[in-house]
Amino acid sequence: MITAGNDIDALQGKLHYRFQDQGVLVEALTHTSLKQSKDDTSYERLEFLGDRVLGLVIAEILIQRFPQYAEGKLAPRLAKLVSGSVLTDVARSIELGTHIGLSPGEQAAGTGTRSSVLADCLEAVIGAIYLDGGLESAKSVIREFWLPLVDTIEPRVFKTELQEWAQARSLPLPKYTVINREGPSHEPVFTVELSVNGLNPVQGEGRSKQAAEQATAEMMLKQISEIS
Repeated sequence: MITAGNDIDALQGKLHYRFQDQGVLVEALTHTSLKQSKDDTSYERLEFLGDRVLGLVIAEILIQRFPQYAEGKLAPRLAKLVSGSVLTDVARSIELGTHIGLSPGEQAAGTGTRSSVLADCLEAVIGAIYLDGGLESAKSVIREFWLPLVDTIEPRVFKTELQEWAQARSLPLPKYTVINREGPSHEPVFTVELSVNGLNPVQGEGRSKQAAEQATAEMMLKQISEIS
């Protein structure tokens, strides 16, 4: 369903990619508010695909750009480059919100400007490019928008910051404990609990043990900043 505001040609020009099947791009731009039945399509399935394609391509870029880095230094950069904030910035740079198909109510509510919607929709567009033109086409588009960011982003390594905070106060090292693992083997979700002497424990989730630990460390640092 192409709605007012979905200027397909203009968006393809911004992406520097011309779709063979424009229907898959329209699907990537269709918000769930336009679904009239459970069988109607929206960008959710393509978002799922695009998330994986983006992660793969960015991981390859980082391996090539930083051949001397171990996994521990690559992972935070990967997490930052595929984060919602970076996706939102890229989406806004191509005015993606003006191309998203929304119900009149969601349009009036400004849903197309929400960061989460922009990030999800951009992942869906990446998934659409992958389906339409294959991995090389997706790589080309991703590299155009993400390569300028690789050397400018210095991610915070929350686990390191928290450890340094604890050591500066002669406290025991933070303790990370995996308390749950669920989901299929190819897409697990880890839940980690983090304990630091004198503070309330926190729990966080991630698609890997390390990602969950980083999430809990970030939460703990926020707790520390609030009581400082």
